[in-house]
Amino acid sequence: MDNQEKNNKEYYTIDVLHIVKTLWRRAWLITLCGLLSAVIGFSISAFAIAPTYSSSVKLYVNNSSISLGNTNFSISASELTAAQSLVRTYGDILDSWNTLERVIDKADVDYTWQELSKMIAYAPSNETEIMLVTVTCEDPYEATRIANAIAEVLPVRISEVIDGASMEIVAPAIPNLEKVGPSITKFTAAGLVLGVLISVIGVIVLALMDDTIHDEDYVLKTYDYPILGKVPNLLNNGSNSYGYYSRKHPRAGN
Repeated sequence: MDNQEKNNKEYYTIDVLHIVKTLWRRAWLITLCGLLSAVIGFSISAFAIAPTYSSSVKLYVNNSSISLGNTNFSISASELTAAQSLVRTYGDILDSWNTLERVIDKADVDYTWQELSKMIAYAPSNETEIMLVTVTCEDPYEATRIANAIAEVLPVRISEVIDGASMEIVAPAIPNLEKVGPSITKFTAAGLVLGVLISVIGVIVLALMDDTIHDEDYVLKTYDYPILGKVPNLLNNGSNSYGYYSRKHPRAGN
């Protein structure tokens, strides 16, 4: 390995050490930025964003008749799968504009059907033939009213669209006063991580842009130039700060 390759290798090694040392010296700043960002995240989630609440209604999806007189029949796996597939079909019917318009009229709420669609989620309950419909909005009582309106409107709409299909209400919606969003913990943690990340990137960028020669070892290992002398920085109020001079560099220093 020739001198130039050796110099280049040691140059990058010293750069990494310089970055690590800079991060260590600025650890207080990184910590402060992280804490400030965490406070901002907490404040936004606690005071700037309106809390949301959810209310759910459970509807049983009738797939086929399971009783005949006094004889009861068990639901096979294929029938259960078919019922779960019907949940997706019924969900699409629920999400149609004409169904949502009926829900709006029934619940007496002031939303467009597009807005209401974004507030509604549906899925099979625990992989069963029970359809769970959840409504999320800023008022827990309004969410309950909309969910119960869906429980009344959807079975009628399904019977109109699909011959012989029906739904039964398993459990009506009740108000849930525990908010579901925003998550103060998640916003605070996200603010902390974002603040630390941005401050670390900023410190690294400043360290990479810093081309100041800090000591004679840097000059010897990086440029392989002899040090002829060190001149104190007389403009720095008597502090022990020096500039470094060599034959090939007329002046390199602070």
